[in-house]
Amino acid sequence: MTDGINIRTASKIYFIGIGGIGVSALVRYMIDQGKVVSGSDRSASIVTEKLEEIGVVIYPEHSADNVPLDVDLIIYTIAIPENNPERQRARELGISEMSYPEALGLISKDMFTIAVSGTHGKTTTTAMLAEALVDADVSPTVIVGSLLKESGSNYIHGESKYLVVEACEYRRSFVNLRPNIFIITNVEADHLDYYRDIKDIQNAFKEVIHNMDDEGVVVCNPNDENVAKIIEGVSPVIVDYSPHIKDVQNISVPGEYNKRNAAAAFAASQLVGVLAEKSLQSLSNFHGTWRRFDFKGEAKNGALVYDDYAHHPTEIRAVISGVREKYPKKKLIIIFQPHLYSRTRDFFDGFIKELSKADMVVLLPVYAAREEFDVEVSSEKMSQLLPNAVFVSDFNEAKNILEEQVDKNTIVMTVGAGDVYKLADLLVKK
Repeated sequence: MTDGINIRTASKIYFIGIGGIGVSALVRYMIDQGKVVSGSDRSASIVTEKLEEIGVVIYPEHSADNVPLDVDLIIYTIAIPENNPERQRARELGISEMSYPEALGLISKDMFTIAVSGTHGKTTTTAMLAEALVDADVSPTVIVGSLLKESGSNYIHGESKYLVVEACEYRRSFVNLRPNIFIITNVEADHLDYYRDIKDIQNAFKEVIHNMDDEGVVVCNPNDENVAKIIEGVSPVIVDYSPHIKDVQNISVPGEYNKRNAAAAFAASQLVGVLAEKSLQSLSNFHGTWRRFDFKGEAKNGALVYDDYAHHPTEIRAVISGVREKYPKKKLIIIFQPHLYSRTRDFFDGFIKELSKADMVVLLPVYAAREEFDVEVSSEKMSQLLPNAVFVSDFNEAKNILEEQVDKNTIVMTVGAGDVYKLADLLVKK
């Protein structure tokens, strides 16, 4: 942690990996604070497009020449290594640098922080809670890992002391936070390219709780076996969200998992003082976020196209369950793009089990992201074990197959944490 850097007084900040969904929200926060910002990202996306629309200069490659000589601070995503040319240039110039989680931690120190964590559901729960607090005129500052439907942004400017932030567990990012309220939606094995096992993951959650004051509150389901081991013997107050599941049955987004998310958001809103009726009204009006059971439109042959960020077997199970609940009589085609070779390997059998519940599966190549090619792991091998699956090499091949297979009685769902959402956009008639 770089406690010596005064993030408040830095006037010019350069972001490496500026298109990251969390980082880009921090960019907007810094602009609100009057900072001059710029940055770089190798992947153009809807997120970078939206930043450029408000005047942010973004370089499409990482180069030492990009770094302004008069910049005060470099903020980088945790995926950026030390030998990155822009980070190297910063050290040559004597420019202070910190990771995105460290920067977020420094901001949270000065605010009443509600951190939303969990293996699944943290983005939706963060957005639900944000909407409830905004509707109740609490005026929170919000940083969320998706684009909110109402604003089209992953950031909400607030005037109060409250900060609502999605708290990611990858590489222990969230241990930089000092939450006043810590929501744990659920805990499962994931990110096993970093964590050793579920016990290692649980220890990371414990670290966050140990950062909290005794007056802090942990909102969770204490009857969840994996969560129970985290909260055993801790000082903060434990608030069980599960009794509130019965209160949120009228939410608009489908799936039992979303009722649990809503119950956690409702419990946290009560702790802040929002009237129960007001909070429940906001939750019933919540219509989701970008890439979370996200309705994209209608294909030219009448099929309904959805997109979801699900990249873990449990999340795929939840998505399929949600579709079956909402459209019990329609055929479901899943276009799945596995995310990371390590995750595909670690949960291979789980993916097979859950994907088999769809009527048809179209498998795209593994989205490698931060990992090197692994010849031992492939979507093609997965397709050979799924009787309802076909492997395709790219989006165009997938589009051609789908146009032959779908009609008005079909739901098409693009699924994965990579760029598969772009295929959903191709399928929807303009």
